[in-house]
Amino acid sequence: MNLHTLIGEPWSDYGLIDSGHGRKLERYGRFRFVRPEPQAMWAPASDDWRAEAEFVPGSDEEGGGRWVYHQPVPHDGWPLHWDDVTFTAHTTPFRHLGFFPDMAPVWAWMRERVAGMDAPECMNLFGYTGVGTLAMAAKGARMVHVDASKKSVEAAKGNALLSGLAEAPVRWIVDDAAKFVAREGRRGRRYDGILLDPPKYGRGPTGEVWKLEEGLPGLIADCRKLLDGESRFLFLTVYAVRMSALAIGELLRQALGDLGGTIEAGELGVREEARGLVLPTAIWARWWR
Repeated sequence: MNLHTLIGEPWSDYGLIDSGHGRKLERYGRFRFVRPEPQAMWAPASDDWRAEAEFVPGSDEEGGGRWVYHQPVPHDGWPLHWDDVTFTAHTTPFRHLGFFPDMAPVWAWMRERVAGMDAPECMNLFGYTGVGTLAMAAKGARMVHVDASKKSVEAAKGNALLSGLAEAPVRWIVDDAAKFVAREGRRGRRYDGILLDPPKYGRGPTGEVWKLEEGLPGLIADCRKLLDGESRFLFLTVYAVRMSALAIGELLRQALGDLGGTIEAGELGVREEARGLVLPTAIWARWWR
């Protein structure tokens, strides 16, 4: 299986300005932030890292830490744009800013897969604040957005309103993703495309425990039941785990290989503005036709 790199290029409202010495400097609209980045093992291009805020990690391995503010940042967030989608960026306790900018090439790729279809039906599992959902809905897809966090789903609805998509055909589901997919399979439902971005560890709305290494094979098998000979894609991203792109690519090959089409795997990355180098962020695998 050949490995590929999907590279997120800078756009007007987001850019990776510089990176190095375990940190990265990014712009989110008119504000600049410094965040930890273990994979930035090189030296930065510049020592001038003025920013409104920096996330200082804690001593634990579970992603703890706090934001240190050098200049005021809107407490309720500020609007950003990607193509025809508008959404709110804000600092979160989890070191990110309410969306994942390295997913931009994935949003564009999904749109290409269903281009020309009449109201394709797609699902966004672990959909978070819904930028991927809205990227598809803006092009006429009927979406099912699933996340175990009611707060995240409400944020996604708010982003739909900002994007002028409040009346778009989106089913907003607060549920455990694995349980929802299993139920959809029993109902005989089918989808044209599935995006899933499962966390390393999580809990469902009623306390269900999710561990990626244990739950992913079964989740992919259940997703397979929702795809058929007319379906167009499944895209899987995996962050922050000791797992290979080759491994999740093989998982998809075994689960979805009978559908024909193409199975690929690789890394996500973001291109740095200062030097053009690519900072790796995640691994992915996908099936498409």
